[in-house]
Amino acid sequence: MFEGVIFDLDGTLLDSLEDIANAANEVLAEFGREPQPVDRYRTLVGDGVAVLMERLMPETSQDIAMRKACMDSFSRHYEQHWNKRSKPYEGIMDLLNSLSSRAFPMAVLSNKPEAFTKRCVSWFFPEVSFSVVVGHSERFPKKPDPASSQWIAQTLGISAGCIAYVGDTNTDMKTAVEAGFFAMGVSWGFRTRDELIDSGARVVFDHPAELLSALVTN
Repeated sequence: MFEGVIFDLDGTLLDSLEDIANAANEVLAEFGREPQPVDRYRTLVGDGVAVLMERLMPETSQDIAMRKACMDSFSRHYEQHWNKRSKPYEGIMDLLNSLSSRAFPMAVLSNKPEAFTKRCVSWFFPEVSFSVVVGHSERFPKKPDPASSQWIAQTLGISAGCIAYVGDTNTDMKTAVEAGFFAMGVSWGFRTRDELIDSGARVVFDHPAELLSALVTN
């Protein structure tokens, strides 16, 4: 029996790829680089802004000042884009509302900066009763380090073996495995089914209705 669920945000609950890509491409333009196709960002995002910048501009891994400048630039541009094209995936609102009606404990854990994580959750899911919402900050290392997810489990008061962790990337599945959660992948997000399975997914769902059935009947 699952007693709670932790969701990733981008690519799991929220289809946000275009807004992220547009902000990142404006950073590239600011630094005299060529923009990247939106679809390429499927394999670039998921591990936080610093890693995104390193993947786009590898020299930022060595040049600390440039990395900070790029990250600050991304924050400025994403401030203008974060809710322009993003939207919940089809079926997500039904899933979340059904879980809320059952008072099923839910949390969100993202590698997106915490301020943007909380803003997105508040804006796109205002009626949903999330018990905890955590984005990346200095409090915890980024996923797949399990510290933040383990803290969420402690805050919820639920043992790791009774928590389902739902995400769309290898980072999410590795997080679930490291923390001792039941790793659930979703195929509608940014990465492939094979990547999810190879990274530890116990099951991969193709639609939120399937996920609801698994959470409330197992």
